[in-house]
Amino acid sequence: MEPSHHSDDQDLGPTGKTEKVPAGKLHAAQYIVALILAVLITGLWRLEVLGADNFRALAEANRIRKVPILAPRGRLFDREGRLLVDNYPSVSCYILREQVKDLNADLPLISQGLHIPIDQIQATLRRYQIAPKYQPIPLKQDISPDEQAFIAAHRDELPELETLDEQRRLYPRDGFAAHLIGYVGEVSEQMLDDPRYAFYSPGDVVGRSGVEQTYDALLRGKDGSRDVIVNSHGKELGHLGQELAVPGQDLKLTIDLDIQMAAEKALDGKIGAIVAMDPHTGEILAMVSRPTFDPNQFSVRLTKNYWNEILNNADHPLLNKTIQAQLAPGSTFKIIMSVAGLQENVAQTMHVVCNGGETFYGHFYACDRHHGMVDIYNAIPYSCDSFYYTLANRLGIDTIAKYATSLGFSQKTGIDLPDEASGTMPSTLWKLKTQHAPWYAGETISVGIGQGAVTATPIQLARALSGIASGGVLRRPHVVFPDEVPPSLLEAVHETYPGSGDTSIPLTPENWQLITDAMANVTSSPIGTAYAAHLDGVDFAGKTGTAQVMSHDALARAGGGKKTDPNAWFVGMAPRRNPDIVVAVLWEHGNWGNNSAKLAAQVIDAFVNKQRKRDNNIRIATTPEPPKAEPVSTAPANPPHPTVPTAD
Repeated sequence: MEPSHHSDDQDLGPTGKTEKVPAGKLHAAQYIVALILAVLITGLWRLEVLGADNFRALAEANRIRKVPILAPRGRLFDREGRLLVDNYPSVSCYILREQVKDLNADLPLISQGLHIPIDQIQATLRRYQIAPKYQPIPLKQDISPDEQAFIAAHRDELPELETLDEQRRLYPRDGFAAHLIGYVGEVSEQMLDDPRYAFYSPGDVVGRSGVEQTYDALLRGKDGSRDVIVNSHGKELGHLGQELAVPGQDLKLTIDLDIQMAAEKALDGKIGAIVAMDPHTGEILAMVSRPTFDPNQFSVRLTKNYWNEILNNADHPLLNKTIQAQLAPGSTFKIIMSVAGLQENVAQTMHVVCNGGETFYGHFYACDRHHGMVDIYNAIPYSCDSFYYTLANRLGIDTIAKYATSLGFSQKTGIDLPDEASGTMPSTLWKLKTQHAPWYAGETISVGIGQGAVTATPIQLARALSGIASGGVLRRPHVVFPDEVPPSLLEAVHETYPGSGDTSIPLTPENWQLITDAMANVTSSPIGTAYAAHLDGVDFAGKTGTAQVMSHDALARAGGGKKTDPNAWFVGMAPRRNPDIVVAVLWEHGNWGNNSAKLAAQVIDAFVNKQRKRDNNIRIATTPEPPKAEPVSTAPANPPHPTVPTAD
């Protein structure tokens, strides 16, 4: 038998024959290998050549930390440049998560050194869980010197703790002008969802109410940063450079510190609101709401106890009653009724015999006393309900609503403060829309004396009555001088806080004079309801209002008590025509309007005395002394010198 001739390196198939790899498959495999090598070489080239600068920057980032430099907020001044809100230096503690692998292991020591419960730290970490890991987390604001020393002493053990110098808000004590100024706080998660806060980040401090909120874009400034060289433990080794922060813009408010102090003192210990305004310009001279709150409590981290204290206060300390309290205006509404009655040529010829009330549609509507014969000339100082019941019945609800809305009722004034309320002015259409029911003529009677469904805010009443006293010209109220604000931002403010703005209503000179003279009799005539508040030598006019908070039947069931007493209103101005100041006072459960008139008189008196003092100083400063006689002399005559008047 002949030996086999096949070699050992030949592959035998199942049939015992040698199988060869097809050339096509071999070439395909070679191409695939070549392609893989090409991809690897290309990737390596991109990493080593094209990506060199990028990875060099990343390597630099491993040793360079960007530390923010927070911009101090702009300060707030009164109209004469007196400081109201300042800043003070503070130190806050932040957590740098990229400095440690297991942050939970350090929590007990951090809790002990910074006096923060562990669960509070964990809650803070959860809040920032979705934030980028490189973003510092604010842990505790305004830390004490002892806490700063703790962080410095444990720098190696706790590299994740970092301190940052900041400027904190310093507000006036005792809640002075708190509702007007507002407060600052950390931006909330809900606010971050608002497009207006698109450029803010968690932990940023923003205005949360008042001027602080409206003009936050001006007040907050622009943060800077500095580049710090650090080692692997986060320890600073040097500095590379910095971008300085741009401080926020200072703002001058329209309020007058002296008038504000008088209003604060007048309302001390009471519940309500006082707002004073310059009717010529709409500038707010004073704004007080009680009870108040301490905005300094909000500028750091608000304590749970203080927050609960505010929430559980039934008188709502955070409510700015000057622009948000929507209550029945009572008899102050009779001035609007007088405008409507006179302009419609109805009130001029009306004569009503008041016997303590009138009957309409089978129901008796009471008046507080028997006034006898009443006409438009004494109806305002008497504040006779019977007269205005009759006038309301003759005018009808829609005519009343037409004049009331033209004077700003049921609409916002457009003041540059957040969350202004609009109040309510009923009409047939209003009831149909809101209650899907017709308006009944009997409902008009109560509206005639500012009761029923009509509600208003103190700022609305101040603007409406000052507009009437100014001949029908109404101004948009504002608390910051417009020339302090860039035009683009001012336009944005007006869009954000829309309202009736500057407007006017037709008011004949005869009717204007009649109404303003009648309002002067409210305080200057013994028949006036606010005669006890008259000011000697001051042309002080106004209108009282006493608004029931519940019906007579409900009052009888309640059995009395302070909270059942009527709200006391007063709106006053000086002088009676084209006034320089108008003051609206709401004293909740103050009982009678003349009580509020006495509070308004304190504010008016402070304003008038300040004006007189200023005018007297100007007069003295500008009055020249008479020329002094030259002494007789035998000396050679010199050229005469002019006599220069001197000022005292």
